[in-house]
Amino acid sequence: MDNNLSNLLDTLGLIPTDKLQPLSGGDIAAVYALMTRQGQVIIKHDNPARLLGEAEGLRTLKGAGTSLVIPEVLGESMGWLVIESLDTKPANTQSSIALGEELRELHGVIGDARHQDNACGRTPQPNAPLSDGRAFQRERRLLPLSQACYQKGLLDEALRSRVEHQAGQLETWLPDSPASLIHGDLWAGNVLTTTRGPALIDPSVYRHYSDVDVAMLTLFGSPGTPFFDAYWDGNKPIDWPRREALFQLYPLLNHLLMFGSGYRSAVERCVAVLEAFEE
Repeated sequence: MDNNLSNLLDTLGLIPTDKLQPLSGGDIAAVYALMTRQGQVIIKHDNPARLLGEAEGLRTLKGAGTSLVIPEVLGESMGWLVIESLDTKPANTQSSIALGEELRELHGVIGDARHQDNACGRTPQPNAPLSDGRAFQRERRLLPLSQACYQKGLLDEALRSRVEHQAGQLETWLPDSPASLIHGDLWAGNVLTTTRGPALIDPSVYRHYSDVDVAMLTLFGSPGTPFFDAYWDGNKPIDWPRREALFQLYPLLNHLLMFGSGYRSAVERCVAVLEAFEE
């Protein structure tokens, strides 16, 4: 076992009784389960700055005091993060409803508190607040990713211009909104159904439009009608299809940047959806 991890476990009073057991799903960080005399814990190994951002995000979500289950951060040091292990169970209609209600509760946490810069996957994510959410989406999300993809040859000049045109149009249709506390990387793999209720893991926390989380949940699938009925509670935005496309554009650009040209067509389709609303 790595000396830095051994020292961290000693500090936490955790005594291993088995070897690290690799877990699936860690595209960026290495993820393990470890059985100790005090019970099972989850251990992640990654870039120290990314893990620090994740630890802060977990503490922020837990500190929000909502009904969502958030694993406790037990310790973090030298590229290792130790968190609480959660007991999972299969999802069902009731858990989907609970997720919708409790995510709405999280998004009701409004404020301008600054969150440290973190990462979405391997991509640095600047979170310094701006006075307007539309400017934040443009200056902190779309334009930096568009430029990064262009510099790597993953966007040509034409598609980059189309992305940047959409970024410049936000004030013409998207109302500004108070910044909600959001998970920030809420694809389906970061939602667990546990014996204590819906749980969120692996956050990239900041404050922005709540649409960010909902759009991410629909990017690679759908949480289903019971979730949406519970989340919207009769207040689904009339322009949701346009919002959904807008807030999926950033994670798609990020996937293009991290994983390569296989995501270019998805970026182009997303831009085309936004362009259709201008006609």
